[in-house]
Amino acid sequence: MSTLTVTAKGQITLKKELLSHLNVSPGEKVEVDRLPGGRVVIRAARPTGSIDAFSGSLADPNGPTLTIEQIKEITEEGWAGIR
Repeated sequence: MSTLTVTAKGQITLKKELLSHLNVSPGEKVEVDRLPGGRVVIRAARPTGSIDAFSGSLADPNGPTLTIEQIKEITEEGWAGIR
């Protein structure tokens, strides 16, 4: 457990080990949820990972490469209940 000091402005500074645990870097944001009994939960305000790590994660290496037009057509057919 860490003990933090509240400044005259009502602010606290999270210690480096807490920020590291949250995987938060300077300039990034955290979310704080208020819980009953005067408790709070702090977590990183962004999903873990990066868009670069996600990009292509659903691709099938043995499957076809689709054009934007083909993806649009498949999507429209799916919404229309054709597929």
